[in-house]
Amino acid sequence: MGEPVGEASARASVESVFREERGRLLATLVRRFGDLDLAEEVASEAVEAALRHWPVEGVPARPGAWLLTVARRRAVDRLRRDRAYAVRLALLQVEADRAAPVPPVDEEGALPDERLLLFFTCAHPALAAEDRTALTLRCLAGLTTPEVARAFLVPTATMAQRIVRAKRKIREARIPFRVPGTDELPERLPGVLQVLYSVFTEGYAASSGPELQRLDLAEEAVRLARILRRLLPAEREVAGLLALMLLVHARRAARTGPDGGIVLLADQDRGLWDRAMIEEGRGLVRTALTGGPPGPYGVQAAIAALHDEAADLAGTDWPQVVALYDMLLALVPSPVVAVNRAVAVAMRDGPEAGLRLLDRLADEPRLRGHHPCHAARGDLLHRLGRLPEAAAAWRRALALAGNEPERACLRRRLSEVEPPGGASGA
Repeated sequence: MGEPVGEASARASVESVFREERGRLLATLVRRFGDLDLAEEVASEAVEAALRHWPVEGVPARPGAWLLTVARRRAVDRLRRDRAYAVRLALLQVEADRAAPVPPVDEEGALPDERLLLFFTCAHPALAAEDRTALTLRCLAGLTTPEVARAFLVPTATMAQRIVRAKRKIREARIPFRVPGTDELPERLPGVLQVLYSVFTEGYAASSGPELQRLDLAEEAVRLARILRRLLPAEREVAGLLALMLLVHARRAARTGPDGGIVLLADQDRGLWDRAMIEEGRGLVRTALTGGPPGPYGVQAAIAALHDEAADLAGTDWPQVVALYDMLLALVPSPVVAVNRAVAVAMRDGPEAGLRLLDRLADEPRLRGHHPCHAARGDLLHRLGRLPEAAAAWRRALALAGNEPERACLRRRLSEVEPPGGASGA
């Protein structure tokens, strides 16, 4: 042990270590005992023990290993007291070991990094999409259940039910705690990436609430993507996703004004963009696009890089942006991608050309509730001087927009084309 420290210092040390090591600690315990609830309980007990011992005995040289040792002893004690539970876990562990034997753990060394198994378990396709995201934030990000609930603006009880449901599904369906084999990885990895991207997009533009950005969520998604990148350095789409997050998150300080209102891309102070983050993202784009056919995240990251490299909106390489959207549309034939491509075409060829493309998507059911599509259509109509139609499009977008800054922006646009007292849908 090190020198004794005060209670406040010890608590800070525990919180720092636990945030950094929690995923590894939990994954190691899950791999050893085969039960997520048990792993979470004994990990929490280990932290409580650290808060009692470290102020008196000092912070250990290898705090993560100390926490693991305590947690494993608590788990063994728990299983000794409940023999039926122990037998059930043992049977499950035998099945898991056949698929992927538990590697030896050196109690005196650093924690093994087995977080990959948690990434793939939390994002297992047998789980509901919303449950995958909740479980990832709970287990890998280390958020408490109330914190996860706040992240997605649902009651704590609702989020608790989702997490319990996900754990029950893992247990009852006997979903193995293991990393997929190389033959399974191409099929399973996109699900993991989608979970992380969902967390990031909610942080980038909140689905509801008083703020445009949830920086805590966006930064947690970036942190998890960095971990995944370290664990799967050869996977180019992991590099692509991390690049996309960095290149978009680099603009965070310029996206809102002092009052929290939206600052559109054309009006952003690009001097506020995080240049170090942009350079890191650009390097990852090169990795993502080298060595084989590009994936969707790599292509999206390349588009984001073109935006970040431009001196202003007009100076963006719009022909190259359109070409990349053509590539992305071939990889992901999504109407949302088609909307983004139409906006890029409008920047390259003029609003009439972009509007023709948007009009072709008018009957697409998946876009009826997609407010950015209606907002983009309103913008193009406004640029063409078709003000009543622009107002109608913006009113429809306003009815669908979630967070208040987006709604305020749309109300402001409407005020530009409607007389005072006109119907605004606000």
